[in-house]
Amino acid sequence: MPSNTFPSSFRSGGPGASSSARHNALATLSLALLLSACGTPPPPAPTRPPAPVRPAPAPPPAPAPAPAPPAQPAAFIRPAPGATLARFDGKANKGLDIAGNLGDPVVASADGRVVYVGGELRGYGNMVIVKHNETFLTAYAHLKTIGVKEKDVIRQGQKIGEMGSSEANRVKLHFEVRKQGVAVDPEPYLSGQLR
Repeated sequence: MPSNTFPSSFRSGGPGASSSARHNALATLSLALLLSACGTPPPPAPTRPPAPVRPAPAPPPAPAPAPAPPAQPAAFIRPAPGATLARFDGKANKGLDIAGNLGDPVVASADGRVVYVGGELRGYGNMVIVKHNETFLTAYAHLKTIGVKEKDVIRQGQKIGEMGSSEANRVKLHFEVRKQGVAVDPEPYLSGQLR
């Protein structure tokens, strides 16, 4: 230890220090060091009892199955609201015949571009054909009047003509869906079962 940490009376060999005084000083110093080194250790820090072991929380219950998503809207809509007079059979009837009154509106079944307007196709009377994409066409036949022209871009639900009886035995709309040029049953497309 450096000598300047103690008062001069405890330093050995200081001027005027007697041997007994030095001895007493050393004894006192030794005793002080001994007591500090061998003193009773401080009481241990209080210990907490161990925390009770709690079981892990149960995992949350599995979520209920999600409800089924709503049915996809039909890609095509019915072009007229009347009753179905005749259904697709692929031979005699390549579409749907829909009842109505003379002049009832006929609307586009889906967005598309008008690719044909005329009355030259035998058995169809006044007719409109709409191309919807590279896959689908729709045909609307026996119209009284036609309200669109070739190359018009039309929107689903837009009026394209009026129901009539051109080249038909009664007022009706003959409606066809053609996929890759082949007539297919329109009903699964109108209901959204097929797209």
